[in-house]
Amino acid sequence: MTISERIYEQAARSVIVRKKISRKLSLTPCLPSRGSSEDHRHLVFKCENLQHTGSFKFRGAMAKLTATSLEVPLITASSGNHGLAVANAARITGHSLTVVLPETVAEEKLSRIQALGVKTILHSNDSGLAEQHAREIADTEGITYVSPYNDAQVVAGQGTIGLELIEQVPDLDTVYVAMGGGGLISGIGSVLKAFAPNARVVGVSAVNSRAFASSLRAEKHVEVDHHPTLADGVAGGFDSDSITLPLASEVVDDLIDCSETEIADGVRQVAWTEKMLVEGSAGMTLAAWEKDKGRQGIGTSVVLLCGANFDRKTIAPILGGSA
Repeated sequence: MTISERIYEQAARSVIVRKKISRKLSLTPCLPSRGSSEDHRHLVFKCENLQHTGSFKFRGAMAKLTATSLEVPLITASSGNHGLAVANAARITGHSLTVVLPETVAEEKLSRIQALGVKTILHSNDSGLAEQHAREIADTEGITYVSPYNDAQVVAGQGTIGLELIEQVPDLDTVYVAMGGGGLISGIGSVLKAFAPNARVVGVSAVNSRAFASSLRAEKHVEVDHHPTLADGVAGGFDSDSITLPLASEVVDDLIDCSETEIADGVRQVAWTEKMLVEGSAGMTLAAWEKDKGRQGIGTSVVLLCGANFDRKTIAPILGGSA
């Protein structure tokens, strides 16, 4: 695979970003699997579920806000990990931030974001319409919209995970990364292909919502039908002009799609074998490792546990084996 100049440029951004924000980040551990099989002896978990705000999103949020003047008001839209991460980052940097949320947002999530001192706007009963409203406000009022993935600084922030992996796992063979809008895998993949080119990068998607994976396969942005998924952190579409699609097309080596049954099994295995509670999109990456027939290297596989902000009502039946 020939790597373009833009990949090296994106990887270089991650190096610069890491120097700026490392003191604000948790250096999340790479924990060896507790599983007893021979395969599990070559498996480690990169625990972004232990990152500030409970997900990797804090990295991209800090990268974006530290690169943005305090005089610039910000707005974003998310009822999940991204909104919580940007709100937390704004509290640290001192930026003025508005978070647009759907009216159906869970009260617990709303209160967590509001507790961080940011302005919130409730709009419609659909997350996509809430995002559209946030963008309209940004355009009308001339303020900056903070995208969860379609931003070079955000992608660079997520890429700091790749820099840590190179240091923590010297014999890194394969890394499994959940894909939503592509910011996480574009950031990590750019760093690995620039500095550890023999590492294999596997993108993981839910069968019920795989817009990014379908676009990678088609080599262009495509629309797909979306259905409810336990991996709600990576559900939904992405911008047609997103910088992540061309980046990911250069750095992703393989794609694996997981069914809802496989995702539930992954969440249960992380809980009962690895003794950690994670959200569906994190359990999904372990499910991908389990079904990956391409694992033939002698090095270490890394399953990225991207977050732990699960909904209690959703995870309870999964852990009980009824989902």
